[in-house]
Amino acid sequence: MTHPQVKSQKKLEELSDALDSGTFTDVRRMLNGMPTADVAHLLESSPPKFRHILWQLVDAKREGEVLGELSDDLQVLFLRDMDAAKVAVITEGLEDDDVADILQQLPDRITREVLNSMDLQDRARLEHVLNYADDTAGGLMNTDAITIRARFTLEVVLRYLRRHEEIPEMTDNLIVVNRSDQFIGLLPLRTLLVSDPSCSVREMMATDVEAIPAYMPDDEVARLFERNDWVSAPVVDDNGKLLGRITIDDVVDVIREDADHSFMSMAGLDEDEDTFAPILKTAPRRAVWLGINLATAFIAASMINLFQDTIEKVVALAVLMPIVASMGGIAGTQTLTILVRGIAMGQVGKTNQAWLINRELAVGLLNGILWAGVVAVAASLWFDDWSLGIIIAAAMVINLVTAAVTGAVLPLLLSRINIDPALAGGVILTTVTDVVGFVSFLGLATLFYA
Repeated sequence: MTHPQVKSQKKLEELSDALDSGTFTDVRRMLNGMPTADVAHLLESSPPKFRHILWQLVDAKREGEVLGELSDDLQVLFLRDMDAAKVAVITEGLEDDDVADILQQLPDRITREVLNSMDLQDRARLEHVLNYADDTAGGLMNTDAITIRARFTLEVVLRYLRRHEEIPEMTDNLIVVNRSDQFIGLLPLRTLLVSDPSCSVREMMATDVEAIPAYMPDDEVARLFERNDWVSAPVVDDNGKLLGRITIDDVVDVIREDADHSFMSMAGLDEDEDTFAPILKTAPRRAVWLGINLATAFIAASMINLFQDTIEKVVALAVLMPIVASMGGIAGTQTLTILVRGIAMGQVGKTNQAWLINRELAVGLLNGILWAGVVAVAASLWFDDWSLGIIIAAAMVINLVTAAVTGAVLPLLLSRINIDPALAGGVILTTVTDVVGFVSFLGLATLFYA
């Protein structure tokens, strides 16, 4: 365990002991003395009964901040007991994208009531964000950007900034717009602070930065931030009008969610899956994926059944059969993982797809020949039958090559038809490698021993 995890678990144990002893005052004091992110982490790390008690002990003025740090499942859990007035109160002062994320978890009726309870300015800002899906740049943005005009001098801009009690967090640039609020460029704060105050914004601003279109998918936004080392970036509509800005803290959330999605999808689970979800909620979610896998297992079993007579003649085939399928499954998963990662990072396109497929084909063939030789010798010595060794070696080469090609082509095809390769790729790949492995091994054995 890393140090933060140890600290978190220790704090959770202290709170648990305090709750067991009934000293709720101490628990409240301990809980509300922690940073918001730590409170949210404790709630995520607690069993259902414990987390409900902890939530009730969170100060009302901190509920909105804590809620914004929680997963969708936990947000829904706590929001369903609130009316519109309560939601409006706890979301006051939160960033627009965080409020939008919270409102999207609510029924439409409650969302409308919350919006109607806001003043016109706050409602207009929030509706700008709600107009966009939460997995787009528009859904990620805040509307707290500081804008200036190009004709002003830096001295005027400095006086304008001093009139603010504070500036928005993560402000590294001032956004330059024209009279129609169309994006023109950026004035870095570091430039503003060290330049001659008599210079104009137009002279000192950077114009080589392109704003992010509001409908850009969030994973592309994350790649732009990573590639350019941005702290913040402006967001514009189709006409180039400034809508807001995205900050690095929101991009970090996107990167983490994408990583969770890829990891959890391999098991058919949602990235927001609650570690401590109740049994009756967890079981149905997993049952669906188990049912899909059962169907694919029956397909593989039906292939084996076609060669029942051969297996009865040569019992060793039943012993060696899983080796061929297993090796193909591992080889295919390696290729699939590399391609899915490359697609997620935007590294795979039409110009390099053929090269990747050919590379994986060559790797599959080389590994197939290498391990086919090892297995052939082992099987021949084990069962004192060199014919059996040759058969399993040939089957393994066939299956490893098939696995490599399938693992490379499958995610490209799934992405082209807008199916998540991380979610569907593993099941399809396993089915293909099992079927090809069984058919090639048992088919060759049938031809040889017939």
